[in-house]
Amino acid sequence: MKKVPYDLIVIGSGPGGYSAAIRAGQYGLKTALVEKQPRLGGTCLLVGCIPTKALLQTAEVWQRFLHSEDQGLYCENPRLDYPKAKSHKDGIVAKHSKGVEMLLKRAKVERISGYATLKGGGKVEVQSDSGAQILEAKNIILATGSEARMLPGLEPDPNCILTNREILELTAIPKSLAIIGAGAVGVEFASMFKRFGSEVTVIEMLPRVVPVEDEDVSKELERNFKKQKIRVETGARAENIQKTENGVRLTLTSREGKQEQLEVEKLLIAVGRKPNTEKVGLENTRVALDRGFVVVDANQQTAEPGVYAIGDIVAGTPQLAHVATREGMIAVAHIAGKSAVPINRNRIPGCTYTEPGIGSVGMTEAQARAAGHSVRVGRFPFAGDSRATILGHHEGFIKVVSDEKYGEILGVHIIGPEAYELIGEAVAAMEAEATVEVMMQTIHAHPTLYEAVGEAFNAVYGLSINA
Repeated sequence: MKKVPYDLIVIGSGPGGYSAAIRAGQYGLKTALVEKQPRLGGTCLLVGCIPTKALLQTAEVWQRFLHSEDQGLYCENPRLDYPKAKSHKDGIVAKHSKGVEMLLKRAKVERISGYATLKGGGKVEVQSDSGAQILEAKNIILATGSEARMLPGLEPDPNCILTNREILELTAIPKSLAIIGAGAVGVEFASMFKRFGSEVTVIEMLPRVVPVEDEDVSKELERNFKKQKIRVETGARAENIQKTENGVRLTLTSREGKQEQLEVEKLLIAVGRKPNTEKVGLENTRVALDRGFVVVDANQQTAEPGVYAIGDIVAGTPQLAHVATREGMIAVAHIAGKSAVPINRNRIPGCTYTEPGIGSVGMTEAQARAAGHSVRVGRFPFAGDSRATILGHHEGFIKVVSDEKYGEILGVHIIGPEAYELIGEAVAAMEAEATVEVMMQTIHAHPTLYEAVGEAFNAVYGLSINA
């Protein structure tokens, strides 16, 4: 077996892994990136964020064709060619995967194909079709990502029981689709396929959809889903799931205990993701786990000297691509002896690409009150924003949660048009420790969607103009 010394080995080429490897190359570290898949980019690029959002954009454009008469645009007999939409999505994924490859080459990062296993003492074994080799490095970053959780007793079946992987490979729109789980993945696919024409049922065990969001946001999304004729069953259970000749049959038990038999063409399981920490050799190290997640310190270091972990496998941070990337920057900075600010969980934006969209950062109103803050809330509806009316998307609102005494911004929660873009201003404001008063004095261009953010800050003190 060949031994090759590196300053850093990164295991996994998702956003966290490839970004860490590129930054290490920029810092002049001799770096290798190990990836078991033929293509680079990890779950996010290949079977997650990017292909999903590409199809969601197609769904948005399709709806514009279907409902353009109000603007004087008449599209007779519009036709959705879903295989073409899938091909467009696949092209975006292929382009950006090749882009990652180019970026790694530019940063002089060596790509190594194969399955990596930690052997302890800075050694990594890589198994590939050409055999095995042992790599050695002063530092290792684990960025092995996550995979979809399945319900006990079920296995994915591309014909009827789907995860995020299988549903992205469909070549036709299902007539009916049930989704178990109303987190970001579940509600995004619900929003997408309803707009494409499927009859959609969302089943969630918890009392509300998107349960990590502010309660007002959850209520607004559920209200809009029902308006769009998406069936939403919260506090409900799906049991006795069985394949049938035409799809899937299940027993739906409602919040009130009422049971009904539900038959659908496809069933999407969207009940969360589990970390890929098995079969990577952690037993050969002192890396500590918490329910399968890797325990790290503020610099992303594990209990094993020289071994770091980032992304979906890390305990205590949300499974988001941008979190993985930031954690990678922190780990590489520490390895290179440079300064970096540790992750502040209260500054992590969350984005959900439904219609209407969701963007949030910081504490919910309930969390702020539970933490002992004397809370002031400002709320501004998109119905009062001219640009939202021009776009024909004036559902939802912006909600600012602040501390009454000092005007500290504790959280901002948006549901409405382009919410996932608008949240950026709130994240920057909180990172800069701007107060509500500072944001009230900040000039917002007119007519824009983001001026609604300024109105929401004014609304904290009852001073919004257009509501």
